[in-house]
Amino acid sequence: MKEVCITPIGVVERESDTNLKDKNSLSKILLRKDLEPALEGIEDFSHLFILFWMHRTSREQRSRLKTHPRGRHEMPLLGVYATRTPSRQNPIGLTLVELVRRNGNILAVKGLDAFDGTPILDIKPYDEWDPPKHYKVPD
Repeated sequence: MKEVCITPIGVVERESDTNLKDKNSLSKILLRKDLEPALEGIEDFSHLFILFWMHRTSREQRSRLKTHPRGRHEMPLLGVYATRTPSRQNPIGLTLVELVRRNGNILAVKGLDAFDGTPILDIKPYDEWDPPKHYKVPD
């Protein structure tokens, strides 16, 4: 397979790394200044998908192929691709956030579960075709 090289487009800025799962927590995404024109029109969307590199994932964590979902050891081991764990070969995070406002190259968002200093890989607007009509998840 070919090697992939990705250059971050920005970085997360947040006051505190506590309560990352709080959907009401505010964060800023500081996009590289040269990419500011790429944000034109983004204010017309209420929600965005944020793709980021989970930079705190260790080499040991990245070698795991199975894990307990949500770190709950009473649950059976599953393959990492059947979970939302950061312990995966390419620790790419994906979160749907609410866009609060844009100020130049800075996006204020609500609900981003990424640490301060996390590299941002991409931003995609949420659209009406994103939610599936039917889905299933295990108990």
